[in-house]
Amino acid sequence: MAAIFVTQLFNPGLLQGDIVDSLSALFKTGNSKEISKSFSPSVELTINEEEDVYTKAQAEQILREFFTKNTPVNSTVVHLINTNPNYRFGILSLSSKNGKFRVAVTLKKTANTFFITELRIEPDK
Repeated sequence: MAAIFVTQLFNPGLLQGDIVDSLSALFKTGNSKEISKSFSPSVELTINEEEDVYTKAQAEQILREFFTKNTPVNSTVVHLINTNPNYRFGILSLSSKNGKFRVAVTLKKTANTFFITELRIEPDK
């Protein structure tokens, strides 16, 4: 499994349909640094109703702070839209030590690689 995961990270074209699965694994480990590698240069980020557009570096810092306050325990893909070759949308269920969160990820393809353009994290109702 680790070999497949690493292959996906280093060869985005190989198993590109599974980018949302790869992100789910990174959310499970709270790896904001690796997640931010998939950020577009500017990201629309919403965490607990605080919404703004941030640079890649700012978004990574905010996500790191979120993971510090909400240590992840598990992450699963709940919904995936992958019918458009240039667009992906996924909903993750993120369990943390402080409760459950719904994570919505929007990705758009640029130069054969998907980049996160929007990330929403809100308490799971």
